[in-house]
Amino acid sequence: MSKILVIEDEAAIRRVLVKILSEENDAYQVSEAEDGAKGLEILKKDDFDLVMCDIKMPKMDGVEVLEAAKKEKPEIPFIMISGHGDLDTAVNTMRLGAFDYISKPPDLNRLLTTVRNALDKKELVAENKILKKKVSKNYEMVGNSPAIGGIKGIIDKVAPTDARVLITGSNGTGKELVAHWVHQKSHRSNAPFIEVNCAAIPSELIESELFGHVKGAFTSAVKDRAGKFEAANKGTIFLDEIGDMSLSAQAKVLRALQENKISRVGSDKDIKVDVRVLAATNKDLKKEIKEGKFREDLYHRLAVILIQVPSLNERREDIPLLIEFFSKKIGDEQGSVPKVFSAKAVELLKGYDWTGNVRELRNVVERLIILGGEEVSEDDVKLFASK
Repeated sequence: MSKILVIEDEAAIRRVLVKILSEENDAYQVSEAEDGAKGLEILKKDDFDLVMCDIKMPKMDGVEVLEAAKKEKPEIPFIMISGHGDLDTAVNTMRLGAFDYISKPPDLNRLLTTVRNALDKKELVAENKILKKKVSKNYEMVGNSPAIGGIKGIIDKVAPTDARVLITGSNGTGKELVAHWVHQKSHRSNAPFIEVNCAAIPSELIESELFGHVKGAFTSAVKDRAGKFEAANKGTIFLDEIGDMSLSAQAKVLRALQENKISRVGSDKDIKVDVRVLAATNKDLKKEIKEGKFREDLYHRLAVILIQVPSLNERREDIPLLIEFFSKKIGDEQGSVPKVFSAKAVELLKGYDWTGNVRELRNVVERLIILGGEEVSEDDVKLFASK
């Protein structure tokens, strides 16, 4: 049930608003206050999904209520109620964080539409916060080894800047995880994070994928299409496996980094973009440069900050923590109680050669949870975690 607070000093208008909202939807629980001071007092004591607040009131006007409430509970949407002479003020309140305003006498359809839109937006914001928490949990960096501690320290320093980061390491080490952490700890964290797997896109399509295309640019281009750089505007683009990108696409990426603008395939029109670029590769790019497969100027543009993600074999001390983390995560996904791994089972797993790195360990833990006993034993590991 959505809780709405109506703050209005004119009793007749207050009664009309309460009546309209109460009769429109049984899911609206409507409270009222006769002045700004009383309204703010109620707001501090209880949680509301929406506030409708008059601008001109005794004791405390609507602008003061809005400013005070936003400091305490910034997520609550405000719809301001304005008389004819208050329209300029009403518009200004939107700069202070109000969702919208309605004029007196209120138009029924506009009033209800504005209320529904405000409540929908609040719900979306709440869902987005939950989703971001889930995303953060999915990309949690687990480990207390010096190698992981060093990476976390670099991320803390580089994330608040717009410096480009090149992340290197073998497959399965967690390069994507590092990129997510850089984004989530940056000032762009509320903007898009767009991932592009350069190895998974055919070379003839990579430019269209990154920069978009105009209708008729090639046979299947039946309409204009924005690319990933445009989608990531104001946010972050993560170019995974950039060592597999074609030389022609590399040239366009270089231009985007140098000039902060791109052009769609088949168009001469420039489009300005504000994008932070993170890249990752499992290749030795310096070797690729010598072989003429990667542009040296692009490498130097991307590698402002270098982060080398260690293999799992280089941080074996993190394996017990990773096993515990994956066991809990898999248990949550399957709706079951996380399984405990015996000390001997963990010790045996620590000694394995993890060529597939953290990704391989996660798969082995899931296999042992499914096939092993109530407590995963050393014998379970020998039987099911064949190496």
